[in-house]
Amino acid sequence: MADSPRSTGLASTGFDWIARRRDLLSGAGLLLGALALPGSRARAQGKFELPAETRTALDQRALVYVSPLLASGKESRCHAEIWYFMDGGDVIVGTSPTRWKGVAAKKGRGARVWVTGSDSETDYRKGRTFATSAKIDTDPATFQRLLASFAKKYPGEWGKWEPRFKKSYGDGSRVLIRYAPTAA
Repeated sequence: MADSPRSTGLASTGFDWIARRRDLLSGAGLLLGALALPGSRARAQGKFELPAETRTALDQRALVYVSPLLASGKESRCHAEIWYFMDGGDVIVGTSPTRWKGVAAKKGRGARVWVTGSDSETDYRKGRTFATSAKIDTDPATFQRLLASFAKKYPGEWGKWEPRFKKSYGDGSRVLIRYAPTAA
């Protein structure tokens, strides 16, 4: 018995062009998705690579200046200098969840971070700057790394501040914010 056109897929209907168009669009979508994936994955993981000079400045400075972003994307007028430590390329700070940095991070708003040329420089705008995403980091291991980093980075003041950090983190009156660089 001969194969019917239907069983061999050779049937010609008025709807064949729909199947071909669907296959073409599906293939194009997969191709575009594959091309965009590496960049999208890097951004989603906060893997923007800071320039070497900025990384060096971050390794050498005691303070960064942070300005959370408004809903419009513009910088807020809140430009606070703050202790920080670097964790996997991200800037980690501790603050009150009710302060503007904490409130903005809870809303998923990024920030602009500046690192000055020296610890004595007073005009933060002369420093290197980069945009970040922001999120509250609730991992206790991050807090332990912060404690160890601050003990080395701020030895003269840490004896007074360590118990305060532990108490406030423990009772929830301090949160950690992870600022992941997204652009220069």
